[in-house]
Amino acid sequence: MPDSTTTPDQNSPDALPKACMELSRDEMKALGYEIVDIIVEHYEALADLPVTLTTDRPTLEKALREPLPEEPTDFREVLEQTKRDVFAHAMYTEHPRFFAFVPGPSNFVSAMAASLATGYNAFAGTWMEASGPAMVELVAIDWLRQMLGLPEGAGGQFVSGGSMANLEALVTARHVKLSGRNEKGVLYYSDQTHSSVDRGLRVLGFHPEQIRKIPADVNYHMPMPALERAVYEDRDAGLTPFCVIANAGTTNTGAIDPLPEMAAFCRENGLWLHVDAAYGGAVSLTERGKALLEGIGEADSVTIDPHKWLFQPYDMGCVLVKDPRQLRQTFRLVPEYLKDTDSRSEQEVNFYDYGVQLTRGFTALRLWMSIKIFGIAAFRDAVQGGIEQAEYLESLLRPDKRWDIVTPAHIGVITFQYMHPKLKPANIDEVNRRIVDEMVEDGFAMIATTVLRGRTVQRMCTINPRTTHDDLRETLKRMGDAGDRLAAQMIAERKRS
Repeated sequence: MPDSTTTPDQNSPDALPKACMELSRDEMKALGYEIVDIIVEHYEALADLPVTLTTDRPTLEKALREPLPEEPTDFREVLEQTKRDVFAHAMYTEHPRFFAFVPGPSNFVSAMAASLATGYNAFAGTWMEASGPAMVELVAIDWLRQMLGLPEGAGGQFVSGGSMANLEALVTARHVKLSGRNEKGVLYYSDQTHSSVDRGLRVLGFHPEQIRKIPADVNYHMPMPALERAVYEDRDAGLTPFCVIANAGTTNTGAIDPLPEMAAFCRENGLWLHVDAAYGGAVSLTERGKALLEGIGEADSVTIDPHKWLFQPYDMGCVLVKDPRQLRQTFRLVPEYLKDTDSRSEQEVNFYDYGVQLTRGFTALRLWMSIKIFGIAAFRDAVQGGIEQAEYLESLLRPDKRWDIVTPAHIGVITFQYMHPKLKPANIDEVNRRIVDEMVEDGFAMIATTVLRGRTVQRMCTINPRTTHDDLRETLKRMGDAGDRLAAQMIAERKRS
């Protein structure tokens, strides 16, 4: 028998200390209710809060830097610090007057779904560990398939966002068309394509000479004659064209490439067609959007980001492939320590076989729950509303001679430039850049510029269903006032010099 003097009883005072990482039932409920109250208060107060809350590093260092805490802190104190020193120093992309980049409107149901999935700590990598969550993901993925008009049997998985979705699609295209070898492979896309594609190709080891970035046409679309010419010339030179990337809603202007023509060309020439619909895919919910996205159902792969125009919390992207077996052929690896989780039938899906991630959270619950609770008609109305808000903004801009519309409202995006007859083009560009600084300082709304054919222009994205006409009118008024002040200062400074 072991000596009781050297092996203390676990119930005795001499037992080894246990880690205390549990809360009582009452403490858990109190913490949970407090967090829900904070979130609800945030949603209720959102429209009255400033949009732009960015703070300098020294201030935040003073507020948050501390040694590794040895002893516990009361959760109420931690929550108060989180509100005061963390979330009070961030831009709210869900704010009704956040028009920069692509807003992330989110919704309360999905936020609660995220909490539920995290609370259950569901591991969504294998069927054995999470068959229920895996089935929900299969259903939610199929809803997106239906929305986009992809053929029955198409599938995929949820990932962190468009960057990862594009990467996984490109890895799959390379595997299917080049057997995973890069040497002579060539890809084609327009100069309006998202930078995540450039980054993904860098990760995959493609060299600049294997990439054909084709200048967009006057409407910022892929010009088919230039694409055809590039492919034929490369093939004649002994290279291997294998992938064309089309845009379905560019970040700059919302442009949609000629999908039917590109699909037909790729089919005739044995090329993989990937469609980046991270932003624009949601317009397929509307009648007008379906017509604009005609041909997307013929793509070999598609990217869509539910955390954009499907109003999900960050981060949530999706890659869809016409033949999901190609994802499995590309990514599947079963080391000895995962053999117990290997699918026991074709009906069981291990999502780690379909992409880069082994460890995966249960993000599908967000989209599934919000569609179930709100109904897809609510999403359709919200998407249609975002399209119409940009068109309303255009109607405000047109009669005002200070504004030059560079690209008209298109699927929730419009670009325009502040103009002044007494300023040179370089000065006009500077005024437009500085309008953003003025608006950030003001805090009423968040806007951002982009550059189109050398011009610095304002770009506004109006997809948030919380946005009102008053929000748009007042934002435009403040932008115009800022432009007038900056132009007057610039003219006065030029006179003094």
